Amino acid sequence: MISIAIDGPSGSGKSSISKCLAKKLNFVSVDTGALYRSIAYYFFKNNIDYNLENNVSESLKNIVIDVKYNNNNQFVFLNNENITGNIRSDEVSMISSQISSMPCVRKYLLSLQRNIALKNNIIMDGRDIGTVVLPNADVKFFLTASPKSRAQRRYEQLLKKCPNITFYEVWKNINERDFNDMHRKIAPLKPAKDAIIFDNSRYTFDESVSYILKKIKERINFETK
Repeated sequence: MISIAIDGPSGSGKSSISKCLAKKLNFVSVDTGALYRSIAYYFFKNNIDYNLENNVSESLKNIVIDVKYNNNNQFVFLNNENITGNIRSDEVSMISSQISSMPCVRKYLLSLQRNIALKNNIIMDGRDIGTVVLPNADVKFFLTASPKSRAQRRYEQLLKKCPNITFYEVWKNINERDFNDMHRKIAPLKPAKDAIIFDNSRYTFDESVSYILKKIKERINFETK
């Protein structure tokens, strides 16, 4: 099986780019952030204190996450409920950022992520794919962009669901998540030593996809759609 790792901070475009690449390559796109968000959503929905790791560890015993694919689209189920459309709020994002630093959460999801990679040709995106989850991935990328560019992208996405949200709120959230992700003790956000680093601040979506696809084809031989 072929595995491609795409890491990067929030708003870097890694999930959208991964999905597009997966369709072109007929691979499965694995959005690992959605898995962490699913756990975060459980705490948000049930109003459970997620600040203490003991609480989180105990709650994980009541959480069953399943990932299903239909036409290469990922759907995440929490205790048999399809929550794919419920996990993109800023509240869930912040909880996800905090609990993702906890060893119990990372251990809980590690085997799930690796099992998906064992059974499929995958493009997996996240924050520690190339460094921790798939250290032997065939190709690794680290996408980044300026905080302003990333905040603008996220702001435009959220406006559809939250018309009253401000750019400043999104920018502040982006910076807080960056700090938390880069300074956590367990699997901090950073490029793998052998990752291709790509700053797409000034690139369009299509240009970014073309660049990454070109780099993949330079290293792996297969046909694309």
